[in-house]
Amino acid sequence: MAGYDHLTQLGSKAALPASPDEAVLEAVPNPHPGTTYLVRFAAPEFTSLCPLTGQPDFAHLVIDYVPDALLVESKSLKLFLGSFRNHGAFHEACTLEVGKRLVDAIAPLWLRIGGYWYPRGGIPIDVFWQTGPPPEGLWLPDQGVPSYRGRG
Repeated sequence: MAGYDHLTQLGSKAALPASPDEAVLEAVPNPHPGTTYLVRFAAPEFTSLCPLTGQPDFAHLVIDYVPDALLVESKSLKLFLGSFRNHGAFHEACTLEVGKRLVDAIAPLWLRIGGYWYPRGGIPIDVFWQTGPPPEGLWLPDQGVPSYRGRG
């Protein structure tokens, strides 16, 4: 299909990358450039490892972005997020790495990410980052993840 010949993961078998550094985020053309609209990805089963203990950490990530010329190709995003499964990093590092890699890959007009981390040691950690103020006129719904009260 025209405009998609560069994709290496969609439509073929693609192994989970061993690390976020090996993961490739791919982009496709935005079919509505010049229109302000929101794209949301929710990853309620994101996992990574504590860099000190090696124990698993779990998060519900919500990624909102306003595309410019490019959209992130969703299979490559899924593989990128899955690559954190065996990656040791603190919650803050994982959340911001996801957001910043997306910005580098697709240069959105605006992006925000909410990392709602499940508690370890009785304390949940929520991490939020955005590239700046949202564009004027953007319909921006709440991320829909309540403050921790036994999330599930």
